[in-house]
Amino acid sequence: MAKELIRVEVAYARPDKQLILPVDVEEGSTAVDAVNKSGIQEHFPEIDFDALKLGVFGKAQKPDTVLRAGDRVEIYRPLIADPKESRRRRAEAEKS
Repeated sequence: MAKELIRVEVAYARPDKQLILPVDVEEGSTAVDAVNKSGIQEHFPEIDFDALKLGVFGKAQKPDTVLRAGDRVEIYRPLIADPKESRRRRAEAEKS
């Protein structure tokens, strides 16, 4: 007997382009399964699939997290600046 299909979404965003793709995956599929099945790499070839940072609805998750119907898997881009360092610089600039 075939497994039940559930619908999830895979999301990725750059400053100039955002995309949310609906994907039907088998019940019990993981976040990385959904990303692979979504075909999002065709739209964003710069995604490094060897170093994926994923989340579900804004909370960081491991790639092997099992999904539930309606989940949105988010692919996170690497940070371009250290947030602590950025806050420190802003605080110093406000003092002067």
